[in-house]
Amino acid sequence: MSVEPDAHRAQPRAVDYDDAIVKKFIVATLVFGVVGMLVGVILALQLAWWPANLGLEYTTFGRLRPLHTNAVIFAFTGNFIFAGIYYSIQRLLKTRLFSDALSNIHFWGWQLIILAAAISLPMGLTQGKEYAELIWPIDIAIAVIWVVFAINFFGTIAIRKVKHLYVAIWFYMSMVITIAVLHIVNSLAVPATLTRSYPIYAGMTDALVQWWYGHNAVGFLLTTPILGLMYYFLPKSVERPVFSYRLSIIHFWALIFLYIWAGPHHLLYSALPDWAQTLGMVFSVMLIAPSWGGMLNGLLTLRGAWDRLRTDPIVKFWAVAVTFYGMSTFEGPMMSVRAVNSLSHFTDWTIGHVHSGALGWVGMAAFAMTYWLVPKVWKTELYSVKAAGLHFWIATIGIVLYVVAMWAAGITQGLMWRALDDGGQLKYPAFLDTVLQLMPFYWIRLIGGLSYLTGMLMCCWNVIMTVKNAPAGDAAVQPAVAK
Repeated sequence: MSVEPDAHRAQPRAVDYDDAIVKKFIVATLVFGVVGMLVGVILALQLAWWPANLGLEYTTFGRLRPLHTNAVIFAFTGNFIFAGIYYSIQRLLKTRLFSDALSNIHFWGWQLIILAAAISLPMGLTQGKEYAELIWPIDIAIAVIWVVFAINFFGTIAIRKVKHLYVAIWFYMSMVITIAVLHIVNSLAVPATLTRSYPIYAGMTDALVQWWYGHNAVGFLLTTPILGLMYYFLPKSVERPVFSYRLSIIHFWALIFLYIWAGPHHLLYSALPDWAQTLGMVFSVMLIAPSWGGMLNGLLTLRGAWDRLRTDPIVKFWAVAVTFYGMSTFEGPMMSVRAVNSLSHFTDWTIGHVHSGALGWVGMAAFAMTYWLVPKVWKTELYSVKAAGLHFWIATIGIVLYVVAMWAAGITQGLMWRALDDGGQLKYPAFLDTVLQLMPFYWIRLIGGLSYLTGMLMCCWNVIMTVKNAPAGDAAVQPAVAK
């Protein structure tokens, strides 16, 4: 059974869609994509050449690293997700968004939160929790803005003009609900001052709650909503129905059931009870099935359109994005197995895995959606298809260099840390021994990161030129026809 993203539609009629909010989120996506990736390149340079920290407390690795992760995850990816959701949900439900006011409060509130993070993190104001570093006043602001988004999202569903909820909306709903629960529960704390608080959890409980949040923040912000966008924008990009609608439903239910249990695999060989560690490991391995089901559904949707890989950069971006999704969702479960984790944990292998998902899957999907969406909302043609194609190759080569270098560095680290001499003592007792061996890989990572950043800048230039060529005045804002 195959269903098009806009299936079960009513007769074509004029619908005054709100694409102004989509444009705002697209612009924010590009701006923060450059910022986040630029900080990442600076960090890569610092690891390869330490004087790049400039000797300032605000530019040290420890201050900039959380700025980089927050910028890429919540600023770049967050804005990209909101742009895609606000565009697709109106077309799928054949109605304008529930509230223009809530849309704008959501947009400006989210940007102010990002600005607050960009100021507080370099100042060293942090809770010290992975992906949850922001101090408690900002945490409250995030919860408030997320509720605004949720009201707008579910309000739009409530006023929809069609009965059927396409599967992409199911993935969106899982994000809206689960991220709220994760953020609120993990951020529960007792304020001490305006910038400091004490978590209500302690010891191993705090670690378990943190990684229940940390892993599922990846699962329900960097995975499920992007999959929803894939199920809408990939068929639209190739003008073909999704390969199997039934498989997409199975993919959804299996993924959200299994993912939520996988967090404990971050705490293998810790004080966490063995049964909890094993539970996290088993559910992580089981995740391969729905993840690869979704990957195959995406790739098989391209059947009959593979010839467009030669000429259409959007199809190229989608093909690589879905391939990286399959690769990273195999690698992650494999790294959760105790025997593999004993080698990979605390090494650069983990860094390579994270970036294969964040830049290979999420980033490439973001570029595919952007190149398809920008001409639609600005009602013009993409300025340069050739530049988009060049961007594809630069970004792909960059992420491959990055990931392969980190795989090699991580395995080198793990083997050196475990190496013993003839007397049974550590062969490389000094941490510096490992660091010196990794320097070539760090320089390769820097080259890969620079390549990916260059592609990001090319995308921005292409979008700016496309917008400049857009029709001015009323021609750019006429009500769209539902189709």
